[in-house]
Amino acid sequence: MTDLTDIIKPSNVAVITGGASGIGLAAAKHFATKGMNVVIADLGADRLAAAAKAVAAMSGDDHVMAVETDVSDKAALRALERQVVQRFGKVHVLMNNAGIGPETSIFSADSGWDAILGVNLMGVVNGTRTFGPGMLAHGEPGLIINTGSKQGITTPPGNPAYNVSKSGVKVFTEALEHELRNTKGGKISAHLLIPGFVFTGLTKGDRADKPAAAWTPEQTVDFMIESIEKGDFYILCPDNDVARPVDERRMAWAIGDIIENRPPLSRWHPDYAERFKAFLEGK
Repeated sequence: MTDLTDIIKPSNVAVITGGASGIGLAAAKHFATKGMNVVIADLGADRLAAAAKAVAAMSGDDHVMAVETDVSDKAALRALERQVVQRFGKVHVLMNNAGIGPETSIFSADSGWDAILGVNLMGVVNGTRTFGPGMLAHGEPGLIINTGSKQGITTPPGNPAYNVSKSGVKVFTEALEHELRNTKGGKISAHLLIPGFVFTGLTKGDRADKPAAAWTPEQTVDFMIESIEKGDFYILCPDNDVARPVDERRMAWAIGDIIENRPPLSRWHPDYAERFKAFLEGK
């Protein structure tokens, strides 16, 4: 169990990258309702202003800070950290949530690969390495929450740059938690958020209305908080279409490719279609 009352409380500070929309904005609002000072880092002045206004409606202007920040830029993150400390002081919650998903293929243009890896993976690495030392040094309890993806675990065909980035987030966050729990006197824990199908700007495409299968960002954040309170590292979110047992079997099959020396991504290989179907049904 994790006692969040010493972390998510009035006057403590939460920094959320990708905080102007989707899961990040839902998290910012949640932390604001608990009286925290909330820092929203994202791109787009208009989006940031709208997000700050929405969060401030819950906590007041004095408790919200919105900073345009490119998380792929180490210097920009260092500047953000200086601004946060100068205005609010110690950081207690860091949520590395910024993410993008332009379509890529193995041999598509460098620009898509560079952008995805820069934001989705290096944004998490840079954010952690920028804020983490100060969070450890102040000696108070805190959280580092990194947003991963099921695509970083089962790695389905399509958009390999995105899968690679989210696989990297998983590995990095596992290593981070190992190091944190072995740091003498450290009171910071790391957690990997693995959303299901969530209706956000990244996933909605041309749809105006939330599909029945999707969760809202608010549902995802509620599940995240409940999971952290239980002491979970892997926050594996269901949605309205896929329950946890299905996710577990898909993930077990994926690691089984290595153990059984099957072709990679055998779940989508025609020679293994019936075997996977039977496995998924528990036969």
